[in-house]
Amino acid sequence: MKKHIPNFITLMNLLSGVLSLYFGFTGDIKLSALMIFVAAIFDFFDGFAARLLNARSDIGLQLDSLSDMVSFGVAPAFVLFHTIKMVLDMSGGTHLNYVAFSAFIIPLFAALRLAKFNIDENQTTSFTGMPTPAVAIFFASLPIMIQICLAGNRGFYYDIVTNPYVLSAAGIVLSLLMVSRLPMFSLKFKSASWRENQTQYIFIALSIFLLLILRIAAIPLIIILYILLSLKDYWFEKK
Repeated sequence: MKKHIPNFITLMNLLSGVLSLYFGFTGDIKLSALMIFVAAIFDFFDGFAARLLNARSDIGLQLDSLSDMVSFGVAPAFVLFHTIKMVLDMSGGTHLNYVAFSAFIIPLFAALRLAKFNIDENQTTSFTGMPTPAVAIFFASLPIMIQICLAGNRGFYYDIVTNPYVLSAAGIVLSLLMVSRLPMFSLKFKSASWRENQTQYIFIALSIFLLLILRIAAIPLIIILYILLSLKDYWFEKK
C-alpha cells in the first residue's frame, strides 16, 4: 500500500486546487486563495513521502504535474483575475475590466513549465525557471493582504497591491519567469554545510525575519527575495 500513499497526497493537492476554483466561482476569493496554500502543503509532502517510502513512479510524476496544473496554474489565474476585478470595482474603474483577463496567461506558461520539467533530467536539485508553486503562492497571498489592509492602515504597500496594472504586470513577468532559463535554487539540502547551502540558509533566515515582522504581507516579498537570490547566484556563477 505504501506506493499509493504519495499518489493519494498528490490527489489531495488536486482536490485543493478544484476547491479553490469552486470558492472563486462562488465569490469567496479569500477562501479560494487559502486552498492554494493547502495545495502547496500537499505538494510538498507528496514528494517527501515518495522519497521517504522509496515509492517514486512514472505515474506519480505525471499525476503530480496534472495536479500542479490545476492548483498552481489554473487556480492562481482565477484568483488573480478576481483580485484585479475586485480592485477595479473598489476604484470604480469597471470599464477597465479587460485588464483582469491578462491573468489567464498564467496557466499557459504553467503548462509549458510543467511539460519542460517532466522531460528535463537536470532539474533534480535545482530549477530552471520559476517553480509553479512559488508563482501560485505569490498571487494567493494578494487578496488576503488586501482584506487585511482594508481592516487596518492603507499605506504604500496597499497602493501597490491594489493597482490593477501592477497586478497584471506581475502576472505577465512571473509567467515569463516560469519558462525562462534562469537557474533557481531549491530547498533540497545535500548536506548541512554552510558553504554548499549558503543561499538556502540566507533565504530561510530572511524569510523567517520577514514573516515575524510582516506576517502574511511578507509572502510576496519572500518570493521576490527568492528571485533576487537566484539572480545573485547566476550573476556570480557567470563571473
